[in-house]
Amino acid sequence: MPSVQSQMLNCGIFDSVSESAKEKIAQHCQPFTIGAGVRVFETSDTCQMMPIVTSGDIRVFSESENGREITLYRVNQQQLCILTISCLLSGDRYPANAITESEASGVSIPKALFMELFAEQASFREQVLQTFSYRITELMQLLDAVTFKKLDLRLAQFLIAHGPDIALSHQAIADELGSVREMVSRLLKQFEEKGWLQLSRKLIRVIDVNQLKLLLDSQL
Repeated sequence: MPSVQSQMLNCGIFDSVSESAKEKIAQHCQPFTIGAGVRVFETSDTCQMMPIVTSGDIRVFSESENGREITLYRVNQQQLCILTISCLLSGDRYPANAITESEASGVSIPKALFMELFAEQASFREQVLQTFSYRITELMQLLDAVTFKKLDLRLAQFLIAHGPDIALSHQAIADELGSVREMVSRLLKQFEEKGWLQLSRKLIRVIDVNQLKLLLDSQL
C-alpha cells in the first residue's frame, strides 16, 4: 500500500515540481489524522507547518469576544488554507480559528520546506497564489454580504444554495451567516408561516424556493 507521503505527490499541488523537490516532500512531510470537532488552530497561535488535507473538512472561522462566530471558508481535500499561507510567509500569528467538521487526514509540510518550495518551484508558487486569489474573492463576497445585505436576504440565499433539505441546527446556520441563533430562528419561523419552508427538530425543508428567489429579486 502506498504511503501517505507518496500519495501526496500525486495530487495536483505537486504535479509540476522538480523530482528533487518531490523527494524532499516525501522525506519531510508528516502524516496526521485529527478527530471531528478538534481545534486545529486558534487565534494567536504560531504557525510552523502547512497542512494539506487528503480527506475530511476543516472550518475556518472568526469568533467575537461574546462568542459569536462567522465562517470564513472551509478547507477540503487537497486545498490550502490562506491564513496558514499568510502566517508562514509573514511570520504573524493566526488571526482566526479552525476546527475539524469531520475526521480529517493528510500531511503537514514543515515551514522551511514550504518556504523553499514557494521560492524555487514556480508551479507550487502559482498554486499558492491562485488559492489566495480564489479565497480573497470569496472573503470579499462574504464581507459585502455581511456589511450590506439584510439577514433575511442572506438567509434566503443560504436556503436556496443548500436546500431543499438542510440538516443543520439554527445555531450552525447563524455561525455561517455571522448572526445569532435567535434572529435566524425568528426569520425561519416567519418563512415557515409564509409557507416557504417546513421546520422540524433536525431538518429544514424548503417547500417554495421560488418565493425565496422572489424575495431576493425584490431587493435588487
